[in-house]
Amino acid sequence: MKGEFPDSIIDEEAYSRFDQRDTVFGKIHEDRDAPFYHQSMYDQIDQVIDRKKGYSSFHLARALGGWSVYDYFTEAFRVRRPNDSNNIMNKPVLNPPEDDPNTMTRELKLSALTYGAGAVGITEVDPRWVYSADRDGNPLEDHLSYDYAVVMIVPMDSEMIQTSPKLPAATASAISYSRMAFLISCLAEYIRRLGFEALPMGNNGGLSIPLAVDAGLGRLGRNGLLINSDLGSCLKICKVFTNMNLVEDEPLTPPLSESCRTCTLCSEACEVDAISEKPAPTNEVACPSNNKGIKRWPVDHYSCYQFWIENGSDCSSCVAACPHTPQTTRK
Repeated sequence: MKGEFPDSIIDEEAYSRFDQRDTVFGKIHEDRDAPFYHQSMYDQIDQVIDRKKGYSSFHLARALGGWSVYDYFTEAFRVRRPNDSNNIMNKPVLNPPEDDPNTMTRELKLSALTYGAGAVGITEVDPRWVYSADRDGNPLEDHLSYDYAVVMIVPMDSEMIQTSPKLPAATASAISYSRMAFLISCLAEYIRRLGFEALPMGNNGGLSIPLAVDAGLGRLGRNGLLINSDLGSCLKICKVFTNMNLVEDEPLTPPLSESCRTCTLCSEACEVDAISEKPAPTNEVACPSNNKGIKRWPVDHYSCYQFWIENGSDCSSCVAACPHTPQTTRK
């Protein structure tokens, strides 16, 4: 189990495993007291569509199209491979040529990069980062049976992100989610074909950012997102849990981004003041969707999501404002 990240910012007496129903996206359908109960971020789109630059019907259609693989290819998130296939060929389950952890790790990472990961890291599964229950209330104790998390980041198009909160930025986010589904599906199938178990996940299953920090992919930023050395927070995170015998990566230290202590550009860019401007991280929470017992800059996810509803779509202005975000990620 990793020590540097949790030991330095976790209050073990206050912290407990997070229930996915307590995230903003869980509160939408579960919490009648939430100010956005049963409200989709598209509910007010008719008030902005075709009325402002960057909010045309074509922009919206492109954003919605970008979600297609993530939304409809639900088998990408299953613990078992689909029963139905478009391929008429019988495909074998292989035995790895050797069980050396270094070889297995090298080949696994090569596969992840081949399938489109911007970067990949490996960490032991820390039980604290596994959700206690999913959004339907199902306990996730079976997730604790896996040994390693293969954590991958998917770049977003920073030129499109710079248009936030307009719809082209939403398109960049949507496409990255669909790329996540493609990526975890391919990597999970690679692992299964070698005879091992694989559990592919996007935002579900566990807390992606702490897992990414443990896997050495970056640090936690003021905006509540992962700060990667190459991509800033212009990225999405996905992961595959597995029982392959792998080699862990070392986390970066300290776990919180030191540059965020003196930089408040993301706070200034947020139109609803959802991001703390305090120089030092704190154990305080900003809304019911913050887990207790973590020292960080708390983000008011309630205010953030309510802005999404008013905006007619999601927002990445804090990502666009971050000085670590590259000028372009377009290839």
